[in-house]
Amino acid sequence: METGRQQLNIQRKQQMKECVEARCRNASLLQNLQKIEDRLRGRQLQHPNLLILETSYWASVEESLPVWEHFLLGKGPHPTDGHGHPPWRGKRASTAKDHGLTPRPKPRSAR
Repeated sequence: METGRQQLNIQRKQQMKECVEARCRNASLLQNLQKIEDRLRGRQLQHPNLLILETSYWASVEESLPVWEHFLLGKGPHPTDGHGHPPWRGKRASTAKDHGLTPRPKPRSAR
């Protein structure tokens, strides 16, 4: 019975020590967050068009998240598969002929 009490006291001391360490760690994290917040408040605001673009981007991400999540978890097809249109391809490089110009001369090989 005495050893049970001793073990209980040891556990309590360990929990108190862990609690104090966690409290210190949390206080440090809170201070860091407050410093970051203060720095962000001091910064100049972004241009309104950039804010609108950023807001629209995150709204788009949130809207498409469930479909991508389904795919990334391996529970469904790729979100762009089977929509009837081929994947986007970039423009082909324009040539001098497209602009009504004469083509560049080909480099001469050294012999």
